[in-house]
Amino acid sequence: QVQLAESGGGLVQAGGSLRLSCVASGIPFRAVSMGWSRQAPGKERELVGSITPASNTNYADFVKGRFTITRDNAKNTIYLQMNSLKPEDTAVYYCHWGRSYWGQGAQITVSS
Repeated sequence: QVQLAESGGGLVQAGGSLRLSCVASGIPFRAVSMGWSRQAPGKERELVGSITPASNTNYADFVKGRFTITRDNAKNTIYLQMNSLKPEDTAVYYCHWGRSYWGQGAQITVSS
């Protein structure tokens, strides 16, 4: 059974930082790419970035230079380090494997 569990969400002031974690189980974690996406109220879900098994990363333009995705294969965990947060980053953030398996989401709220 595939399970993806995010943690680390919360409320932060603009300019602050947060780190999300996502622990995966039931998947061949070391061999697969993983992604982070987000969905703001009233908006479509959008891809934030992804990380390959070799830890190569890609990011959406709106987070480049501010967000960093890393992984720890020994812990079956990926991370999303978010710096210089803006109010427009407020959203529910999801980790996912492909388009079929998603975590429950973690709320990030950035106050101005």
